[in-house]
Amino acid sequence: MFYTYVLLCSNKESSESEFYIGSTTDLRNRVIEHKSGEIKTTRKFDKVSLVYYECCVNKTDARKRELQLKTGFGRGYLRRRLESYLKDARM
Repeated sequence: MFYTYVLLCSNKESSESEFYIGSTTDLRNRVIEHKSGEIKTTRKFDKVSLVYYECCVNKTDARKRELQLKTGFGRGYLRRRLESYLKDARM
């Protein structure tokens, strides 16, 4: 299986929050890598939380979905899809 995932990354001191969107074959291990600071792009954040993922049978489909979610439309979709969660997280 191939996964497209979304992390909510935030910093305590700057109140900065943003989505990180990626794809992988091993979701559990990849999230652990992000949380432990092994991934350069999310290393600067204090808190990294998995907030959304989708599963695909095909790597190409997972990658296409990742690229789609990285567009303005895709990020808007995520904000609408996670509206209640983001209200609770005060983003």
